[in-house]
Amino acid sequence: MSDPIDRKGLKDRYWERKPLSAMNQREWEALCDGCGKCCLNKLEDEDTGEVALTRIACRLLDDDSCRCAHYENRHQFVPDCIVLKPDNLDTHAYWMPQTCAYRLLWQGDALPDWHPLISGTAQSVHDAGISVRGITLSEFDVPQDEWEEHIIEEPS
Repeated sequence: MSDPIDRKGLKDRYWERKPLSAMNQREWEALCDGCGKCCLNKLEDEDTGEVALTRIACRLLDDDSCRCAHYENRHQFVPDCIVLKPDNLDTHAYWMPQTCAYRLLWQGDALPDWHPLISGTAQSVHDAGISVRGITLSEFDVPQDEWEEHIIEEPS
């Protein structure tokens, strides 16, 4: 499967020298590893703030590619889909996947070896068992009051 994100021609390890806030759109988009975990519905405990991951996916997630089927116009279908940006990362990082490049870099951590920017292939996230490929259920198929029955540990 080809990588839908254009990572060719980017400066080598640019994310180690450039702050998130200084990245251009192409550099920012290239940070996405394609795991699909951000497209899983989460449940937040109102008392503790703890976020639990479910295997219930957004209606637009393609389970095989772990990508949004309508990324460019996703807000027409899912108006509350969050557009992650450097200026809102601090308010959204807590619910982002533990392995998410945006979260890792925001926390000052390094990208893992399986990340496509390091491995050179989009397949590496799937080969490492990090993605949600093959484990999701559509939010259309599971009533919201049953989502707690589908809480999972984050693939990492």
